[in-house]
Amino acid sequence: MGRGTRGACRATGVARNANIAKLQAGYLFPEIAKRRNAHQEANPDARVISLGIGDTTEPIPAVITDAMAGAAKGLNTLEGYSGYGAEQGKPDLRAGLCEAFYKGVMEPDEIFVSDGSKCDISRLQMMLGPGRSVAVQDPSYPAYVDSSVITGQTGEFDEASGQFDDIVYMTCRPENNFFPDLANTPRTDIIFFCNPNNPTGACATREQLQELVDFALKNGSIVVYDAAYAIFIEDDVPLTIFDIPGAKDCCIETCSFSKYAGFTGVRLGWTVVPKQLKFADGSPVIADFNRIMTTCFNGASNVAQAGGLACVKPGGMEGMMSLVNYYKDNCKLIRQTFVDMGFEVHGGTNAPYVWVGFDGRASWDVFAEILEKCDLVTTPGSGFGPGGEGFVRVSAFGHREDVEEACQRLQKIYGGK
Repeated sequence: MGRGTRGACRATGVARNANIAKLQAGYLFPEIAKRRNAHQEANPDARVISLGIGDTTEPIPAVITDAMAGAAKGLNTLEGYSGYGAEQGKPDLRAGLCEAFYKGVMEPDEIFVSDGSKCDISRLQMMLGPGRSVAVQDPSYPAYVDSSVITGQTGEFDEASGQFDDIVYMTCRPENNFFPDLANTPRTDIIFFCNPNNPTGACATREQLQELVDFALKNGSIVVYDAAYAIFIEDDVPLTIFDIPGAKDCCIETCSFSKYAGFTGVRLGWTVVPKQLKFADGSPVIADFNRIMTTCFNGASNVAQAGGLACVKPGGMEGMMSLVNYYKDNCKLIRQTFVDMGFEVHGGTNAPYVWVGFDGRASWDVFAEILEKCDLVTTPGSGFGPGGEGFVRVSAFGHREDVEEACQRLQKIYGGK
């Protein structure tokens, strides 16, 4: 074999996953990062502020990091060392999560600790298998649609509609108070529902959640309920879907410490699967999810779980709420800034996101304009689905001084609207 032949790039005989080939462009947030980096390179002296990706910025409370540091330090002792743990999570953490968030509603052995709810969404897709019909809120968190595409639940992408064939997009816009018209929604096997909603910041009422559960029970559907922002709820809305009668027969709930405690980099979450939730043949869903976890996962980091256990104790709960209140105050500043400028503004009360309408303009155009004129990163609403066109999402996750500076820049450019 000649030197040139040895160095040549050759394709394998393995066909590419046709489902991944259906995905459009890049995942939303890497695409935003790419455009931000290009702007920074073109404007090297600009101080770009990011209120786009929902990444936390404030330090984790010491009562929580001290617990993780202690667990890490203990690993160099015989007494403190631990190797593989239970794939479902440490028993004391499962009990702590149950006491803190599901007391009197669920049992500890219905809670599966993981490395984050985003990972669990993909594991749930693996468990449910191909050939399932899927409904999502529109707009919604991109992972629901993209994981459905990858696992073969969809047809091709339709350029005209901006939607994938064989997915039911449940429109959630101001005209219907961001809650889908379930009376005119076709039956699907799986319904992805995020409440409070990312990206719109809308929060369904108790009555609306009961309507969702009744709809799923009527149709024999499973609701994958994403409660990642439940800790931000201020209104009289259940913090878990399992407070709604009937939910144990049709719902799975996923949540995480990412926004609760600033664990976006630590990675710790959980999924709740009721024992009484059954597949069509009567087999328990929890048994299959347990098999997925034990097959595909070796358990969350023991150090991260030590932090999680600290989170659900009184001092940790206080620390988490101090973080949440900090971001809530940021949200109030952002929301009031846009209200004062006369924009159409939604969210910003029960969730850390403000959803701002720009008179029907293309979302990516608005994103580019704000980046160019304000050196400020937001998120284009259309990146969450066609229902998000005409809006941008502004995140409250940022340092207070950056949020204040961002509001001043926005006022300077758009204050005369």
